[in-house]
Amino acid sequence: MQRIILSLLTAVLISAGITSEIHAQEYESTPVTISSEKVKINGQICYSHIVLERQTLYSISKAYNVTVDDIYRFNPSLKEKGLQKNSILIIPAVENLAEATSEVPKTEHIVKQDKNQEAETKETPAEDEAVSSVPQRLHTVKWFEDLDMIARKYGVSVEAIMNANGLSGRKLAKRQKLVIPYTDEVTPYYNTDMEPSIESVDTTQTADTVSEEKPGILEGLLFPKKEVNLSLIMPFKATGTSSNTGNMDFYSGVLLAVNDMANEGTSCNLNVYDSSNGSVSKENIESSDIIIGPVSPAELTGILEMDPIAVVSPLDQRAAALTKSFSEMIQAPTPLDLQYKDLIEWINEDLEYSDRFIVITEKGGTQTEVTVQMKAAADSSGLEYKHLAYSILEGRNVTTSLEYIMTESGTNRVYIASDSEAFVNDVVRNLNLMIYKKYDVVLYAPSRIRNYETIEVENFHNTSLHISTGYYIDYNDPRVQEFLLKYRALFNAEPTQFAFQGYDLAKYFMGMVSRYGNRWISRLDNSETSMLQSTYKFRKDGNGGYTNTGIRRIVYEGDWVVRKIR
Repeated sequence: MQRIILSLLTAVLISAGITSEIHAQEYESTPVTISSEKVKINGQICYSHIVLERQTLYSISKAYNVTVDDIYRFNPSLKEKGLQKNSILIIPAVENLAEATSEVPKTEHIVKQDKNQEAETKETPAEDEAVSSVPQRLHTVKWFEDLDMIARKYGVSVEAIMNANGLSGRKLAKRQKLVIPYTDEVTPYYNTDMEPSIESVDTTQTADTVSEEKPGILEGLLFPKKEVNLSLIMPFKATGTSSNTGNMDFYSGVLLAVNDMANEGTSCNLNVYDSSNGSVSKENIESSDIIIGPVSPAELTGILEMDPIAVVSPLDQRAAALTKSFSEMIQAPTPLDLQYKDLIEWINEDLEYSDRFIVITEKGGTQTEVTVQMKAAADSSGLEYKHLAYSILEGRNVTTSLEYIMTESGTNRVYIASDSEAFVNDVVRNLNLMIYKKYDVVLYAPSRIRNYETIEVENFHNTSLHISTGYYIDYNDPRVQEFLLKYRALFNAEPTQFAFQGYDLAKYFMGMVSRYGNRWISRLDNSETSMLQSTYKFRKDGNGGYTNTGIRRIVYEGDWVVRKIR
């Protein structure tokens, strides 16, 4: 309903001639620079415009001296998916606009049929023209969906959907198009072969960050990678007595991503190799658009030395060092030192004048690489902190020392620079004692603390645990819920974190190749995307490869709530 009202309001503002004033008040639009790239479509010269964050359809149309309707005619998928950051718009050159209007590619009337049928060109019947201005939401039925699932997704009743589509029964066909009403009011039956009307789209929409981008119909003319060659190299141990369960789950996630990409119009030639038997040669991978795996730094080095286009390190955080030596290397797991750095930045963001930053380390404990990196993150931040070091044998008598360095007037923001489960458990126990004594305590820790079985989850909530992590699955996310349903239907099992990781990586990189073709690597550091389990935000390492810097922040709140805040 809000979308309808906003669309109507936009139409009124345009007719009153004050749209630019309103836009200036609501948005700081990114300036639009006319693209230097041109393409020829059906004999017409068009610009290829890459949408930047906070650009609007209005500002783009004004820069190119065309109307919003002109942009919609050449980009029919806009009406369904909206304006998206880093997406590509086809903008007709104004000098050819008169000719282009009569020869717009006829893709906007094409309705995708089942694989066994040919696509037909559907012309809207004259009697249906009267309803073309009624706002619509079109939903394409997925193979695992029924009317109840679709109704829950959009917050309307099954009866409203049936009335809107003239359905006499509950049976649905795969890829059937349904009109979804905005309310449960009885609505007339709409012709679902129609495209959503232009009037129903909010022309003030901006290209903010988006979780996923789908390649538009016309983008394939610019980047014709509708077939992706993907090689998966993992140590499946298929020749041994047992396979690696985690890697098989990863493979299952990849298969589901391949299936989803096929449903979106991009096919995949998937080649799978078992690195545990050394069967991969340069000839095997030379035609690959993207290679995912293997896992260990040593095996990754062997593949990288074969001079491939790109190799994604899928699971091992220690492999990040290879990005300094190989420009083809893409480190997908966010390195631990970046997670520690983010924790310190988070503390700095939260610190108020009366608060106190406290760093706790283990006296006499083993100085592992993790403890050194964690302490270094605090020391290099420039933040002033109180330091407490004690041995686990002193744990029962440490509350006095804690009281000495803690503040009673503000929040004590505690950072434990240790990866010893026994020591971290003891610190958390003591922090809960300080909370009992009415001290305000907030604990900041890396994600591995969640794997410590000796710590009661209740203590995480008591200390308002803040975690910076490269992996977190929000099961309230509708995309995650959809993935769960599909995975269970295909594999009759629950997906592990490995399955989520396989899906995320395959879906993201196949999408990059499909969207940008052979130039996809050059777009990598400008394609931040939130997937199901991870956020991908790649940064180039000088003249080397790329490292993922995407980090999720989660907080353990009261009432057993765990909330993702970034």
